[in-house]
Amino acid sequence: MKLHQLSSIKSRRSQRIGRGGKRGTTSGRGTKGQRSRAGRRIRPALRDLVIRLPKRRGFRNKQKAEKPAIFNIGELSQKLKSYAAGKGAVELNRELLQAAGLLGKNFKGKIKILGKGEAAFPMTVKGIAVSKSVEAKLGGK
Repeated sequence: MKLHQLSSIKSRRSQRIGRGGKRGTTSGRGTKGQRSRAGRRIRPALRDLVIRLPKRRGFRNKQKAEKPAIFNIGELSQKLKSYAAGKGAVELNRELLQAAGLLGKNFKGKIKILGKGEAAFPMTVKGIAVSKSVEAKLGGK
């Protein structure tokens, strides 16, 4: 027998996976849904949690300067009565307000005193902005 006398064996077709046929309609991919599709991309659960969180409005729009601390003269005179006992005029400044606990220790912003209320004792103001009505009540700066 020579090579040209050999009868050819019918070649078996290669299986085409994922197109139904011999492997069944699902072709080894389970049942319906996203997991059975080609090119599936399942999002991680953490991503869904992040999407559900609300956006922080103004997160990147921070103020350029700290807001000033605002006090009314009536409130100050009530809270600083202990500092005025037995003294003449009390000098209002940043250090006194911090010592009284009205300002934080690390507060670097501006301070302003407004004219609502009456001064219970004589005061002088140093290094603090005041409104015109306070100037009139304290008899000038």
